[in-house]
Amino acid sequence: MATVGQRGASSPRELTRMGDRISFIYLERCVLHREDNALTAEDAQGVTHIPAATIGTLLLGPGTRVTHQAMSLLGDCGAGVVWVGERGVRFYSGGRSLNRSSSLVEAQAAKWANRRTRLEVAREMYRMRFPGENPDGLTRHELLGREGRRVKECYRRESERTGVPWNGRIYIPGEFNAGDPANQAVTAAAQCMYGIAQTTVTALGCAPGLGFIHSGHELAFVLDIADLYKTEIAIPIGFDVAAESIDDIGSRTRRAVRDHVNKSGLLKRCVNDIKHLVLSESAPDDPDDIDVVTLQSDDGEVESGRNYADQDDIEVPW
Repeated sequence: MATVGQRGASSPRELTRMGDRISFIYLERCVLHREDNALTAEDAQGVTHIPAATIGTLLLGPGTRVTHQAMSLLGDCGAGVVWVGERGVRFYSGGRSLNRSSSLVEAQAAKWANRRTRLEVAREMYRMRFPGENPDGLTRHELLGREGRRVKECYRRESERTGVPWNGRIYIPGEFNAGDPANQAVTAAAQCMYGIAQTTVTALGCAPGLGFIHSGHELAFVLDIADLYKTEIAIPIGFDVAAESIDDIGSRTRRAVRDHVNKSGLLKRCVNDIKHLVLSESAPDDPDDIDVVTLQSDDGEVESGRNYADQDDIEVPW
């Protein structure tokens, strides 16, 4: 009889596409294991089965324990795993890419390596965040200045809309309680968006560290993508939660973000936005369900799985 540990890795066609997945699932005070090809979460109430291939990000809260087989399944399915504190969200690990093709990461690297195209992508990100403005011709410093003014305006507007006082952004890493309720809610919402963006970037096989606006950090591109939705989703939800009550700000904000993301189909939009930013208009859609390996030669890519030693035009160094 075959055991769970002997089951082969899922093929690309067996996995749920990133844009069709549940944004994230939060679990706490339970034990995660694997039964067949599903996760099981066991607590005092019983056992719950969770189809692993439908998860975008799994948030593990306080009191959770996870087995090696469960983590193996999550990695096979390309799901992100985030260990969540009681008062905040941090992305600590991720599954493997769902995308077997390297076309997206190669396109990202090509645009990032060229100063002109890197600036063009940064301008397009600004255009996506703030429709109606034309960033053509703006320098990087001018983009940063405009972005800062628009974010400040968003904070002011949401404060007036909800009646929640706002005295400026206060965020100290590791000290969730350092800010007022509005800051705590905005922090929790932003960290949720970082987790979602990290999972999507990882699932598509892009390079998290090659950012077009942020730089110098291993998650620079993740921060770029998460910021696309800051003023539209994270900040308004944070103020809405803070306006309702100051109790249990972190978990209530996570639930509000989760519900909005699922209702609006943000994962599918996030996938399309990343492809829009890194792929050229003439490039075909990324074949994320095809497992193909080629070799590079002087004349372009050639078929792998064969020996080229007998060809006169290829020099073999041995």
